[in-house]
Amino acid sequence: MNDQTAITPETAQPLSEEEVARLTDKLIEALKTVYDPEIPVDVYELGLIYRVDLNDDRAVRVEMTLTAPGCPVAGEMPGWIRDAVLTVDGVTGCDVNLVFDPPWDPSRMSDEAKLQLNMF
Repeated sequence: MNDQTAITPETAQPLSEEEVARLTDKLIEALKTVYDPEIPVDVYELGLIYRVDLNDDRAVRVEMTLTAPGCPVAGEMPGWIRDAVLTVDGVTGCDVNLVFDPPWDPSRMSDEAKLQLNMF
């Protein structure tokens, strides 16, 4: 927890639209600091992040996948995502779930990622 005051589900107030927007921008920035070690593109632009939920208590839940189920960093990458999310000021916790449905494919990459990988 990186806040001075603990926010629990009992004390959480609904997040304002401004706070949701601020946290969303900061969460995306944080996720973009994590790179797939085999591909020189961050996990956000690769399309490995399927869902990010932010609760009123400022806890974050991330659903992500890997480029392949046999990825050598499968055991480590969720921890990298969790650590990155927890750097965001105001976030009280993070749970990362690795999912493989739907399976990842290159169509999930952003145009920026495709450009970096010369896939146009």
